[in-house]
Amino acid sequence: MSPRKFSVRSMLGPFRKMSKKSLTYRLISRMAKSPVLSTISLAAILFFIYADSLMSNLSIKTANIKTGEVLPSSQMTTTMTTPLVGGNGEAVATSLNSLPVAVSITPERKIEEETENEDPLIPPFKASVDERMEWFRRKLPEIEFLKSDELGERFHFRVLELFNKQCSAQFFMVWLSTAQSFGPREFLAVDSLFSTTPDGCLLILSSSMDTPKGYRILKPLLDRGFNVLAVTPDVPFLVKNTPAEAWLDELNSGNMDPGSVPLFNHLSDLIRLAVLYKYGGVYLDTDFIFLKDLSGLKNTIGAQSINQVTKKWARLNGAVMIFDIHHPILLEFLKEYATTFNGNRWGHNGPYLVSRVLERIRDNPVPEYNNITVLPPKAFYPVDWIKIAKLFKKPETEEESKWADDTVADISSESYVVHLWNKRSRELKIEEGSVMARLIAEHCNICENIYNT
Repeated sequence: MSPRKFSVRSMLGPFRKMSKKSLTYRLISRMAKSPVLSTISLAAILFFIYADSLMSNLSIKTANIKTGEVLPSSQMTTTMTTPLVGGNGEAVATSLNSLPVAVSITPERKIEEETENEDPLIPPFKASVDERMEWFRRKLPEIEFLKSDELGERFHFRVLELFNKQCSAQFFMVWLSTAQSFGPREFLAVDSLFSTTPDGCLLILSSSMDTPKGYRILKPLLDRGFNVLAVTPDVPFLVKNTPAEAWLDELNSGNMDPGSVPLFNHLSDLIRLAVLYKYGGVYLDTDFIFLKDLSGLKNTIGAQSINQVTKKWARLNGAVMIFDIHHPILLEFLKEYATTFNGNRWGHNGPYLVSRVLERIRDNPVPEYNNITVLPPKAFYPVDWIKIAKLFKKPETEEESKWADDTVADISSESYVVHLWNKRSRELKIEEGSVMARLIAEHCNICENIYNT
């Protein structure tokens, strides 16, 4: 069969339904009748396609706010084969390339990106229990990471592929909202992590960030050679053979009230516990600024507040947790989650949960938990959420400037990270010269959009 001959006239098909008075139709008709004009026009079209592709590539590059330098794309690739202890406790060897593989766009994934502003995990406002359960049953098919799909089945392999990159530490974050809402504040958290631990590996458990849009958000860090990967979590795999497995089965049956608090809050609490149990490492929320390397800490959690009378911790917080793989306290956390789940109380399955479990252990010591360290509030939560706004404000007086200098020195000396309490501070702008601006400027690589967060 001879190849089909190309002609500009063959391009007219889609336009024949147009009015012959239209400018577009008349121009294309002339192209078809004039071979010279056809050749010139075709060359022009190819040029514009090339120029568009070039500009698209250039637009992904970012500039350093401190130097104005345009950040180059990484062009070096390396391949390695390294054994790693995985989620099943066995040594696994994988061959991998240091550059990420492009995410394939299936029709379902494309639709998901186009409609990602619709969050299926937020229940109807003031719904009754019956109305909420009926809503949840309708939404269950949309919540992909509650069941193992094609991407989910690759979850374990992709985790091992990342952590085989000779990581100095394994970090985890969870993002169950849309990729569009992963903004400059969240990007700064990831950026500052790699300023303190450049050889670390960060796994972001997120279906929305495991997309071309998520890849574009993280690309400035990937271009600098940092090991960050967004992976759709396989929740059934993560909770398998843990006390939370039966809880997830009940949730997936549609017979459990998910509660009035958005479900992504509760699932984030569950996923962080399960992924630490399966792989071990450092879990952190996405609203931190990193000041020091955390990789030297082991089996550690931080106090949020101290009882001023007894001087013992009053409340813990699970926004930062550092535990060995298969640590028994993580099984206790998962058991508490499954047996006391309450979807109507914010924090019940998160910070209050870790406080309840460790308070019982503190009052009735068990030898296997003796290796757990509770750090004072200044380690991870140096500023209480009630006072966080002051750190975003530019000092206006000499007295305020002195306070800012003292605060920067104090936090830099005694804290590993600073929790930004996004629920309280998300709408605040980081003002130039503020404590927050100074801390970030000293602990970022790309330093982009500091004052636009």
